Amino acid sequence: MSETTTPAADVPSPHKPARQSGATLTQAVVACVGLVALLALGLAWQSQQRLKQVEQELVRRQDSSQSEANIARDQARQAQDLSRDTAAKVALLDARLGEVAVQREQLDTLMQSMNRSRDENVVGDIESSLRVAMQQSTITGSVEPLVAALNQSDVRLARYKQPRLEGVRRAVTRDLERIKAVSVVDVSTLTIKLDEVVRQVDDLPLLAVAQPGQDPSGASAAPATQHPTPASAGTKTAAPRKPASAASAGASQAGTDGETGWWTHLWDQAGDRWTTLSGDIWREARGLLRVTRIEHPEAALIAPEQAFFLRENLKLRLLNARLALLSRQFDTAQVDLREAQAMLERYFDARSRKLTQTTELLRQVQGQSRQVSVPRPDDTLAALSAVAR
Repeated sequence: MSETTTPAADVPSPHKPARQSGATLTQAVVACVGLVALLALGLAWQSQQRLKQVEQELVRRQDSSQSEANIARDQARQAQDLSRDTAAKVALLDARLGEVAVQREQLDTLMQSMNRSRDENVVGDIESSLRVAMQQSTITGSVEPLVAALNQSDVRLARYKQPRLEGVRRAVTRDLERIKAVSVVDVSTLTIKLDEVVRQVDDLPLLAVAQPGQDPSGASAAPATQHPTPASAGTKTAAPRKPASAASAGASQAGTDGETGWWTHLWDQAGDRWTTLSGDIWREARGLLRVTRIEHPEAALIAPEQAFFLRENLKLRLLNARLALLSRQFDTAQVDLREAQAMLERYFDARSRKLTQTTELLRQVQGQSRQVSVPRPDDTLAALSAVAR
């Protein structure tokens, strides 16, 4: 460019104005291009600065995001640990809540049982005591437990004085009267009588070994009075003889001055001796022979060594009857008592007063040994059920 401008200035040319305008235009274009270049350069520099600012901002933001992420991670870890602890605490609280619920149910049950009314307590106690008394009466066969329970219930209801339970008290009174009217077998008394019979068995006389001179029933006293013996007849005839001889002796003494008194006295003594001797002879003769009617001949043929076993068998029968009474088997007891009664009538002396007493005891036991059902207090139980509803 310098080569074109420098020689032209020295050499004049006709076309100089045109060249000057072209150069000016070129300079203008160059200036415009330079200005555009400068503007582009400025814009590029400005863009570069902005890009750097953006990069710095991005870096700054990335750093802040990274720090925030770390913080968030730490917070998440803490939240996880906290949630784990919270879950454990919640499980523990659930367990304790379950225990509290169970305790609350128990307390509710206890409160309900404690909050029951006094009427219900009285009704429950009376019903339970009556049922226990019924079981005892069934086992023992006696009405005493039931009567005692009803009396106790009546006293308690009378002391309570609740109008709602008046129906129960009336039912108790009715059942008490009905149970007292029933005659129940007194097993203890019957067993005592059987023990007495067993004790008397060894003292009862057998038909096979009865004493010939003994008559414990006094049955021979009447024949003796009806049929006087010769000794007694002699005594009776001798009795009026004594006054006659005494009168004749007095007359003879008066006539003969007492010379024949010794003879009369000797005669009286001889008569008295003869009367005594004849009475003794008659009693001995009567004891030598005895006529007895035996309904069962085998009873008189029992040997003395068999009498022991007979008495023991009779005792076993009576003891079996006693056991049957204690076990409430009245049919078995009746069979054993009948067998014992038959043995007494067959093998033992019926004229013995001891046998009569023993037989009477057996008849009493046999008559009282019967099955009697203990009545139930149904009216009282029905009234209690009606009150409990």
